[in-house]
Amino acid sequence: MSGSDIKVMLAVGEVARRSGIAVSTVHFYETKGLIAGERTQGNQRRYHRSVLRRIAIIRIAQRAGIPLATVNEALHDLPHDHTPNARDWRHFTETWKEMLEERISGLIQLRDQLTTCIGCGCLSLEDCPLRNPGDELGKGGSGPRRLLSVDEEGEEEPVLDLNNG
Repeated sequence: MSGSDIKVMLAVGEVARRSGIAVSTVHFYETKGLIAGERTQGNQRRYHRSVLRRIAIIRIAQRAGIPLATVNEALHDLPHDHTPNARDWRHFTETWKEMLEERISGLIQLRDQLTTCIGCGCLSLEDCPLRNPGDELGKGGSGPRRLLSVDEEGEEEPVLDLNNG
């Protein structure tokens, strides 16, 4: 690590302080491959300043209920050793845009249908026999049948997996 690199490198405590997370969380993110650091000649961990942006993305995604595996997959192409350039950022946002649109659509559909029947086949709501007489939706398979979208070929596919977030 050269002298100029030191200016953009942060110690683990500085990363934790500036990102608002615990040092243990910094280490956890690193073990999960969400962020990367390097060791100095004195065997201390150092992180490029760009890790702060990655951690901000991780925290926002977690608040939105996005699993860390999904976050890790999306961050895979973002650089660890420098701040993302316009091309890096555009690729990242394009990758996430479709996934976020699907989540938003599924959540809106869930919100709008939650007080009635989501077609789960439970027949527990008073109006289920009216919305799903004879459990017709149950014949299409188990789970929330009305929380499906139709793909380009006209096939139904889940918009929101209620069991796996």
